[in-house]
Order: sequence, then structure tokens, then C-alpha cells
Amino acid sequence: MINLPFMPVLLPLFTGIILILFAKNIKLQKGISLISSLIGIAIAVYLVSSVYNQGILSLGVGSWKAPFGIVIVADMLSSLLVLTTNIIGLAILIYSFYSIGKEREEHYYYPILQFLLIGVNGAFLTGDLFNLFVFFEVMLMASYVLLVLGGTKIQLKESLKYIIVNVLSSAFFVIMVAYLYSILGTLNMAHLSQRIAEAGQPAILSVIAIGFLIVFGLKGAIFPLFQWLPGSYYAPPIPVMALFGALLTKVGIYSIFRTYTLMFHHDQNFTHLFLEILAILTIIVGVIGAIAYWDVKKIIIYNIIIAVGVIIFGISLMNEPALSGSILYIIHDMLIKAALFLLVGIMIKISGSDDLRNIGGLIKQYPGLAWTFFIAAISLAGIPPFSGFAGKLMILQGAAEKEAYIGLAMVLLSSLMVLYSVMKIFIHGFWGTPKVAYTLGKATVNKMLVPAVLLVAISVLYGVGTEAVYPYIAQAVDTLMNPDIYIDAVLKE
Repeated sequence: MINLPFMPVLLPLFTGIILILFAKNIKLQKGISLISSLIGIAIAVYLVSSVYNQGILSLGVGSWKAPFGIVIVADMLSSLLVLTTNIIGLAILIYSFYSIGKEREEHYYYPILQFLLIGVNGAFLTGDLFNLFVFFEVMLMASYVLLVLGGTKIQLKESLKYIIVNVLSSAFFVIMVAYLYSILGTLNMAHLSQRIAEAGQPAILSVIAIGFLIVFGLKGAIFPLFQWLPGSYYAPPIPVMALFGALLTKVGIYSIFRTYTLMFHHDQNFTHLFLEILAILTIIVGVIGAIAYWDVKKIIIYNIIIAVGVIIFGISLMNEPALSGSILYIIHDMLIKAALFLLVGIMIKISGSDDLRNIGGLIKQYPGLAWTFFIAAISLAGIPPFSGFAGKLMILQGAAEKEAYIGLAMVLLSSLMVLYSVMKIFIHGFWGTPKVAYTLGKATVNKMLVPAVLLVAISVLYGVGTEAVYPYIAQAVDTLMNPDIYIDAVLKE
């Protein structure tokens, strides 16, 4: 199937267009969206299987060969992230059926969700830097709409900050692309890798590498570029918050993965050391925020920042164990963060408050919610044998091999602080005496709980079955550690 790598982009595009045509028929929109999500997962599974069996799949759009035309490239890393994205998209879609509200549904919520998936999937699959910018913009335009949809005061306030930051980031992105093109005369990632290797990555290219790190660091919320995230992610309704927390920062991290392993890997004493320092500082800031707040949404939001730091630290080490751990961990984090946002959303729906000091005793009426949250919490903290353990362990192994002991200590300490922060939610939110009478029916809670349980179950299977998953991770790491594999697949005659 020659167009397979482009299908994860085309499917939500056509789905979004069709949904706009039926803007007034919400029930039909839900049905079409659900069917599209299921098909999207099937396509993503087939894509992962095809890449595993056949190697990297490259598609020259319009039959233009690389490096002259637009290229869509599906290697194992991008394919796994596309599959994870589609699973999360399905879960959040189902949750939205019961929580997003009729007003937002009538104002194109479901089409915009599909357009967001176009941007995310496209960013993972593009083989061209300028088209990475294009898919970023598609993703961001959809996120602008989702952020303001509903028109509450806090949404409008935070959307202004979010838009300004991303407009500036996008402008800087174009500037960096222009500089790179002026020096190397190409924007195809494989061709860039080849030409940077030939040039030996002189100082000007290392400076441009830091420029791209600023761009992707803004989008991925790396220290000191994270300030926009806590407020912007706090403002929208829970399904949108879960989408943002699980997917948007990960696109920024993926871009660092791709550029710092494929292109800018020749001057690691400068670029990757700088990346390592920022990763450690990101972990520290995230930990401070996660343990300081009593707001359940803020606690999970700052845990996003911690995870960003841990994954980026693994990338900075540039050895096989650390990269394997970072890939394992980014997939785990996407699943479990989406699940945790949905779970705290249910807690807020039941109690009417997001302040832990106003919540308590939920386990007595909603034990299924409580124990699902408990499993998600210990998985987030990396307790074996759950999904957070293997990735973090391999990052620690990579740090030990590289003698990066400060980062190793910070990752270990962050695990304890993550456990403390999420156990604070569990202890104060679910144990003790209820602060108010909880009247939300169990049937409603159970409907909202289904997608969260789905994500947590997949996360548990992912953790317990790490040995079965690892061959796919190993193939992804092999491509990252050996850029010639990617270059040969894209620039083949």
C-alpha cells in the first residue's frame, strides 16, 4: 500500500471535512468520529507492522523524489507515536461524548479535534523541516480554537498568552529554517543529515541547532521556556486539557528527538551538554510545582514538565540504553497523562472543586475511580512492573554509562517526588470523610471512566509486556543511533 505513510494524515482530514458538513447533527458527528478513530487505530497498527517487517517507509508526495519534493517518512519511532496518538484520540473522543457539553459540540468541537490530529500525525511523519513547520501550524491553529471554545474568562485570558508565545515561536522557527537553507540548500531531513555530516557541523550549524532547540523547547515546555504551559493547559475543559497534555508537548519533544539524533549530533560536547543541563533544570522546576500545589489539575500539569525533563535528559545522553528508555517513557507518558487528566476530571465533576482540600472520601462511593487512579499514579511514578519503570530504568542505565551522575540523581529524586505528588491526590481525594454530599450518579461516572480505564489497561499491558514491545523500540533506536539507515531509506534511487 504505497500511500500508507500518509493515511494517518488523510483520514482525519477527510473526517474533519465531512463533520463540518453535518455541523448541526451532533449524533451523526459522534458516530462518524468514533468510526474514524477506530479506522485510524487499525491503520496505525498496520503501519507499525509494515515498518517492523519492511523497514522505513518513504512516500514522495506527487511522485517527486527526495530531496526535491515533499516526503512523508514512517520509521518505527514516528509509527509508534502515531499509534499512541490515535489510541489517545479515541479515548478522549469517548470521554468528550459525556463531558464536553452541547454548546461546544455545536461549535465544531469534533471537526477541530480531527484537525488537531492532522497536525500531530503530520509532524510525526514528515521528512522535511519546512513541512514540520506547516504541520506545527495546523496543530496550533486547531489548539487555538479548542482553547477558546466555550468563551469562559480564564480561557480567553490564557489563550492570549498561548497565542503570543506560539506566534513568536513560529516566527523564530521560520528564521531558523531560512538560515539552515541558506547554508545547506536543502530542508529534507535526510539530505540535511548528509550535508551536515559532510561539513562536520561547523560552529554556525551548532548555533542553529540551539536555535531549533529554543523553538522546540518552547513547544515542548523545557526550562526556561515553560512559563506559558501551566496557565494555558489549566484553562480549557478536561478533554482538551488531556489532548494538550498528552500530545502537544510530545510533538516538541519528538522534534528534538529527530533533529538531535539525525542532524545535529556531531558536536555533542556543546549541543547535547546544553540539552542535558536544560533537562535537569526542567525536572527541578517541574518537581517544585508538582509538590507545591493542592490543585489537582496543576499537580498533573507540573508532572508533564517533569516528564519532559526526564525524556530530554535521555535524548541528551545519546547512547542506546538512554534513547531506548526515552522512547519507552514518551509512549508511557502520553498514555498515562491522558488517563490522569480524565480521572481528575471525573473527580472535579463529582466534587465540584479542583482543590484537594475540598475533596475527600471518594473511594466510598466510587471505588472503581479510586483504584483506577491508584494504578495510574504508581505507573506514573515508575513503580515496577508498571509502564513507567522500564523506560526510567534504561535512562538511568544510560546515565550511568555516560557518568552523568547529577542527572541520574535528579531522575531518581523526581520519581520520589512524582510519587508523593500523585499519592497526595489519592490520599486526600479518595480517603477520609467526604467534605460534601456527592450526588453524581454511578452510571454517569462509569461512562466517563471507560476511556480512562482503557488507557490505564493499555499502560499496564505496555509495562508488563515490555519484553514483547522491546523489539519495536530497538528498531526505533537503531535508526536513531545510525542515521544512515534513515538517509538510505529516504534518498534511495
